Amino acid sequence: MARTNFQELLDAGVHFGHLARKWNPKMAPYIFDQKNGIHIIDLHKTIVKIDEAAEEMKMLAKSGRKILFVATKKQAKDIVSEKATAVGMPSVTERWAGGMLTNFPTIRKAIKKMSTIDKMKEDGTFEKLAKRERLQVDRQRAKLEKNLGSIRDMSRLPSAIFVIDVMKEANAVKEANRLNIPVFAMVDTCCDPTPVDYVIPANDDAAKSIECIMTVLCKAIAEGLEERKLEKDKEASAEEGTDAAKANTRRLRSRKGAKVEEAPEAAAPAKAEETPAE
Repeated sequence: MARTNFQELLDAGVHFGHLARKWNPKMAPYIFDQKNGIHIIDLHKTIVKIDEAAEEMKMLAKSGRKILFVATKKQAKDIVSEKATAVGMPSVTERWAGGMLTNFPTIRKAIKKMSTIDKMKEDGTFEKLAKRERLQVDRQRAKLEKNLGSIRDMSRLPSAIFVIDVMKEANAVKEANRLNIPVFAMVDTCCDPTPVDYVIPANDDAAKSIECIMTVLCKAIAEGLEERKLEKDKEASAEEGTDAAKANTRRLRSRKGAKVEEAPEAAAPAKAEETPAE
C-alpha cells in the first residue's frame, strides 16, 4: 500500500486547525505551530495516523467486514456518500437516528418497512389504497429513504465506523464506544480525541481536506476488497482442481475394477484348451 503524499495533504489544507483560543489541550501532541491565531497540524504525524487507519481499514475490508461512514455536515455529506458507495460501504449523511447502533433491531424493522412498501408498489397493492393513504405511504417511504436508504443493505452491526467531526457526530461515537465498535475519525484541534481509536488529526471543515483523506482511505478499502476477491478466486480454483483430481481418481479406480472383472473371463478359455491336450 502506497504511503500518503505530504504535498497532497498540504495542497488540500489538511494542516489548518481551528482558532487557537478554541483548541482542546488533548490535541497538543498533534499541533506543530500557531500562525495568525490558528493552530497548524503536524502533517508528519497525520501521515502516520492516516497510514495506520488505512492499513486497518484494508484488513477489515479484506475479511469481508463493513465500515459505516458518518458525516452529516454540509461540506462532507456528498463526498462521503459518493466515496463510500463506490467501495460498497454503508454511510449516514443526512441525520444520525438515535439508537442506530445501540437499538439496531428497531432500525432493521424500519428498513424492512421500506422494503414492504416497495413490494406493495410492485404487486399492485399500493394502487388499491385510497389517495390519502397513498400520499401518507409515499411520505413515509421518502423519509425512510432519506435517513436509512444508505444502510438498507447493512444486515448487521458494522465492524467499525468512520466519523468526520467527532463533536457534531458525538452520538454516533458514544454508541460505538458503548458497543466496543472501533472508531476511526478525522479530528480537528478543537475536538477531544479520547473516544477515538484511530485518530487522524486533520482539518475537518474544508471539502478538499475531507476529500483528500477519504480518497486515501477508500483506496485502501478497495485494495482490501480486491485481495479478498483474488483469494476467493484462488480457493475456487483450488476446489475445482481438487474435484477434478477426485473425479480422475474415481475414473481410474473404475477402469481398474473393470479390468479385474475381465481377467478371469479371458483366462477361462485357455484352461479349456489345455484339458484336451492331456
